Order: sequence, then C-alpha cells, then structure tokens
Amino acid sequence: MKIVLNIVGVLLVLLGSVWFLQGINVLPGSFMSGQSRWAIRGVMLAIAGIVALLYANRKQKSAA
Repeated sequence: MKIVLNIVGVLLVLLGSVWFLQGINVLPGSFMSGQSRWAIRGVMLAIAGIVALLYANRKQKSAA
C-alpha cells in the first residue's frame, strides 16, 4: 500500500505541476494554456499528491 500511495502521490504532483504551468502559460501549446482554471486545478492536484506522499510516509507509533 505504501508503494502504491507513493507512486500515485508522485504522479499527482507531476500532473498537477504540468497543469499549473500550462494554466499560467509557461508551457504553451495546449487548450489549457493561459487559463487560470487549469492553474487552480493543477495546484489542487499537486496538493493532493503531497498529502498522499505525507500520508504514505508518516511515522507509525510503536505499540509498547
């Protein structure tokens, strides 16, 4: 489960970054270029990926 969450988290961060960069018109050549809604969606997706990565790699409390 940890490996799957790490892979999904990295993919979400990468995809969100691309959407954000297209939304702010840094990566032109797409229907998403220059549209702020894609920048907002990209940020939200990247944040979801970071949350998934943090959740997957959190420290477990030892049962003592």
